[in-house]
Amino acid sequence: MVGSYITIGTRLSHEDLDITDGKAVQSIVNNLRPEVIVHLAALTDVDYCERNPKLAYEVNAVGTYNIACAAREVGAKVVYVSTAGVFDGKKRGAYRPEDKPNPQNIYGLSKLAGEEAVKSKAPRFLIVRTCWMFGGGPKKDRKFVSKIIARLKSGKTVHAVTDLYGSPTFGKDLAFALENLIRKDTVGILNVVNRGRANRLEEARVVAKTLFPKAKLLPCKNQDFNSPTIRASNEVLVPSIPLRPWKRALTEYLRTEWF
Repeated sequence: MVGSYITIGTRLSHEDLDITDGKAVQSIVNNLRPEVIVHLAALTDVDYCERNPKLAYEVNAVGTYNIACAAREVGAKVVYVSTAGVFDGKKRGAYRPEDKPNPQNIYGLSKLAGEEAVKSKAPRFLIVRTCWMFGGGPKKDRKFVSKIIARLKSGKTVHAVTDLYGSPTFGKDLAFALENLIRKDTVGILNVVNRGRANRLEEARVVAKTLFPKAKLLPCKNQDFNSPTIRASNEVLVPSIPLRPWKRALTEYLRTEWF
């Protein structure tokens, strides 16, 4: 989803490379000999990860380890996109990059393991934590926004939770930020999210207002859904770099890619 907005470098799809195949990763990296590897491949469906922990770790942890090791062989910097899911959600305020991770589910644990692999194996790295991603349009968006649109299109009642908070982020804005950070040769751990905080109902209301102004949305609690996953109630991140407010970004996304 984010990769579709990246405009620099050689883009590899899942069909081009399975990151869980260490030999394949090493071969491609040796062939391309990149200066920077932007690592966007991940298993991000948190419920799927909870039901399939082995695969989650194979992709998010082992796959990342393979990339970091290959980067080490050619001296490449690794830019790894991680998640607010590495935190436990118990902090009252927004999370900063220096806050201590404490994941509460398989997805967060596997992504944190990926962070540790990058820190321990990559010769140089930039870890970018983001949150509540949207983007990709009808063909590539498989996350919250596209699910809300599908439900609104069907005419069904939409319920959205009010007790989970995050920092909704446009994949296009993240990609633009990544390109700028690469050009500046930034290293370390950063938060890259659109400005502001929201619960899922507030996010869904922007979707409805933009595309289905007559639709009705109803509030609910996270426990009302039969999910196997523990979700952090607070995934809000303090932005390390300035991006536009999430409402403005989401409205643009809906108007330019869904109309």
